[in-house]
Amino acid sequence: MTITTATPPVRRASVDLARGFLTGGVLGTSLAAVVVGIVIERVPPVVTGLGLASAYGLLVFLSGVPRRLREAAVAPRTALAVIEGLEVVGSEDTDVPVRFDLTVAPDGAPAYRVETTQHVHVSDLPDHRPQGVLVVQYPPDRPAQVRIVRRPTPEWEERAAEARIDSAPGPALVSDPPEGSAAGFATLLGLLLGAAAVVLLFRAELFDQGGEVRRPSSKPSVSSTSSTTTVTSASGTVALGSDRSLLDEGELRRAVDLLLKDKKTHHAVTLVAQERRLTVIFVSSGSAVPHFDLRSLPYDRIPGLVETARTTLGVKAPRTWHLTAYRITGPLTLRVTVTGSEGTASMEADGRGRVVRRSPVR
Repeated sequence: MTITTATPPVRRASVDLARGFLTGGVLGTSLAAVVVGIVIERVPPVVTGLGLASAYGLLVFLSGVPRRLREAAVAPRTALAVIEGLEVVGSEDTDVPVRFDLTVAPDGAPAYRVETTQHVHVSDLPDHRPQGVLVVQYPPDRPAQVRIVRRPTPEWEERAAEARIDSAPGPALVSDPPEGSAAGFATLLGLLLGAAAVVLLFRAELFDQGGEVRRPSSKPSVSSTSSTTTVTSASGTVALGSDRSLLDEGELRRAVDLLLKDKKTHHAVTLVAQERRLTVIFVSSGSAVPHFDLRSLPYDRIPGLVETARTTLGVKAPRTWHLTAYRITGPLTLRVTVTGSEGTASMEADGRGRVVRRSPVR
């Protein structure tokens, strides 16, 4: 039979750019307010920054409720698909993420190619092989968001067993927005502008009349050929050498222990880890600001969380990643954010390192 490709849905680029800029502005303003408040030893900026982040997160969640309700009300479309290729891209206990290259053949519509990543139980991997026919489902208005049906109805299972599907020509559709890099730039721009606005607002308290930066009581910096450590009464930073990474075995725990070595507290407002840089904002244990114990972090699971975020959220070639540990009102939250040419995606885990929420690139 003759196979043609489907036309991908048109995305609203301006909406994505505006959402990215607003998200970056809120994040930059919130983080800068927390840091500035601690540096100048004033509680209101810290509370305002944390409150702003919480309110924005709640607003984003509530604004997405109508869309999720509409999507739930629309029945997904079921179709057959043939596996053109597959690749295991990670490992998570008994379920492993697998990237599939599929030809989807909907009833009464042209076939098309699509790439999707889905978790498959290790015992089911032998059942997924090239040229095998599967049953899939997808929203009618978003054919790129294909999900493999693990337990199809007997009717569809029989159709899959008897079907022969020709390959559709590429390129494959993906759920990633083509303007992902532009949205990522808008997020970065908003973050920088938000942070700059807070610094300008409190510049009189951050800088004295002579133009020098206000300095809290601090200990001298310690430098070596492989890393640099800077510790103050309010924050601490560890910068590793180019031959090391915080994802190396035990490296993140050693970096935190280095910051705690001469501190009288092991409580923090937030921890931010990147490839070779760690930043911790400390707080006294009796402070009213929400905080967490640095010793309670699941250090052994963090490299796996970062790898999972890099391979399962739709960012094919992540350029950067960062992990943020914080506690606002409830329990400790670990958020891993990855950025690539496709855009920015994130994943959240609880205090034990168990994944509780994924926000892939859309």
